Amino acid sequence: MFTDTNPQTQTSNISSSSTAIYSKPYNLDKAIDRAEDKLLSLQNKDGYWLFELEADCTISSEYILMMHYLDEINEPLQVKIANYLRSRQSEDGSFPLFTGGPGDISGSVKVYYALKLAGDSPDLPHMSRLRNYILGQGGAATANVFTRIELAKFKQIPWRGVPYMPVEIMLLPRWFPFHLDKVSYWSRTVMVPLFILCTLKATAKNPKKISVSELFVTPPDEEQHYFPERTVLNKIFLGLDLLGRATRPLIPKKAQDLAIKKAKDWIIERLNGEDGLGGICPAMMAAYEALLLLGMPKDHELIVIARKAIDKLLVINEHDAYCQPCLSPVWDTALAALALQEVHKSSDRVNPVINLALTNAYDWLKSKQLSDEPGDWRITKPDLAGGGWAFQFENPHYPDVDDTAVVAFAMADSNLPDLDQSIHRATRWVVGMQSKNGGYGAFDVDNTCYYLNEIPFADHGALLDPPTSDVSARCAMLMARVAKNHDEYLPALERALEYIRNEQEDDGSWFGRWGTNYIYGTWSVLLGLEQTNLPKTDPIYTKAAKWLKSKQREDGGWGEDNYTYHDKSVSGSYHFSTAFQTSWAVLGLMAAGEAHSPEVKAGIDFILHNQQTDGVWNDKCFTAPGFPKVFYLKYHGYDKFFPLWALARYRNELNKK
Repeated sequence: MFTDTNPQTQTSNISSSSTAIYSKPYNLDKAIDRAEDKLLSLQNKDGYWLFELEADCTISSEYILMMHYLDEINEPLQVKIANYLRSRQSEDGSFPLFTGGPGDISGSVKVYYALKLAGDSPDLPHMSRLRNYILGQGGAATANVFTRIELAKFKQIPWRGVPYMPVEIMLLPRWFPFHLDKVSYWSRTVMVPLFILCTLKATAKNPKKISVSELFVTPPDEEQHYFPERTVLNKIFLGLDLLGRATRPLIPKKAQDLAIKKAKDWIIERLNGEDGLGGICPAMMAAYEALLLLGMPKDHELIVIARKAIDKLLVINEHDAYCQPCLSPVWDTALAALALQEVHKSSDRVNPVINLALTNAYDWLKSKQLSDEPGDWRITKPDLAGGGWAFQFENPHYPDVDDTAVVAFAMADSNLPDLDQSIHRATRWVVGMQSKNGGYGAFDVDNTCYYLNEIPFADHGALLDPPTSDVSARCAMLMARVAKNHDEYLPALERALEYIRNEQEDDGSWFGRWGTNYIYGTWSVLLGLEQTNLPKTDPIYTKAAKWLKSKQREDGGWGEDNYTYHDKSVSGSYHFSTAFQTSWAVLGLMAAGEAHSPEVKAGIDFILHNQQTDGVWNDKCFTAPGFPKVFYLKYHGYDKFFPLWALARYRNELNKK
């Protein structure tokens, strides 16, 4: 595994490990064949593709914290995770949210605590530099809510240093200003177990009695500024937080008991077997700890399975290990299939190897399509028939529109038999999940109570799941592709296109919510528009193509930094080019009718020149936000299938008569 911030392999001075391949037709064919063979070799025997999904150091640090919270310490594993954490430290001592990014106080505090729990002395140079960074940022008291909850569990700060999150929230009516149904799926699945942990003031066993008092500028018991005041609305919520704490003794014990039971039942209903609550690590860890805190024995079947779900996320190598935030087989499989399908679009002959690989992939995907299962999305759409896919192996309560649109589009694009039923079940579900403004969120409809981002718990600003251009574009792509003889899809398609048009930035780009960033958003929209009848001369196309061309780097490639989520003025920019972002750019330009432009040719040359001898690429940076400004991801498959897709599309364009 490549650790992208390993100081021994800085991306600014590394040379390509590729064997140069020049852009002559027969070498283009050779490059495609190599990449195709490698991608096929990575397919699981059950039909799916699954690549590692790597986050910053927060999740792996939390794994060590969990071991010490429960006194369930796996020493060899802890050594490997600590090795991984140390390798990702920046020169200033901090730990960033993404490769080359600025230090992050919250993640840095968790890493420091994890390394100290793992046995690193505070006097070691790397710990001293990290501590100095944390103190220079105001100390651990300035960390975000999630980090402060961990510190409270380990008795490093008082519980008043975390938001008032009483479990009685479970009893609030739906009309109340705050209700679980008003926040995103990921917020729900994390918050419910946290209600239990915070209400009962969970206490870590911390068998080695490790403290991090040295990380505070003001002693934690004396600190009065755990909650920065941001806006007038935020100040009102802080006042309500104080009122809630003051009136806490007035809540009857029966109400607390009832709320705890409701929270416990809510968690158990969604525990999701060995794929875990919500399929995401923070929710899984919180649920595991909450159920144990409520007295469930460690050998209880649900507890055993809940722990297995967490440990399935571990990537354990010879010398290091890390914990993934979740698994991405459905997403990886659909995108890998689209790349392979592009390879063979211009061939008149059926390739039996590819045909078998795609048939197996779609058989597996069909087995994962949801229908009548319970799901939180049904709260707003109770009469809508199911038909979506989740991101993970299993996550029936939380299918997402983005995966569903991509899978169904890939099926439609494949022209393989016996897929129409799945395609149209999915499309009908997508149509039904449209928000009032014509756009699409990832998991919920009209999840737009923006005032909730001002509550003390939401200092990360990622509480909601509003419509976004990239998801909406993929929904439009699907609806336009399958609308033939299905006029019932056209009204939703028109509303989605109007939303997308309104979301285009003045410079011609689109914001990318689920991939980095404006290059991703623009690629997503252009691929969607290509499936419609909109002429390529429409300004929506020409402005986007002009923007993409303006962002091309001297080496012919494209690159964009996650810092563009923090500073829009550097959108579309990076200090080096990447294969996956170059692929998005050239795919977008080809979708806009620019296949024969010199910019596309230069982008293809960049991809060819940076192909490795094993047939794939190795981009040394993060590829997507989990939550912009808060949490970033590296999809290890993006530099495997996107460049292949781009090269194949280019060859197909050259071969057109």
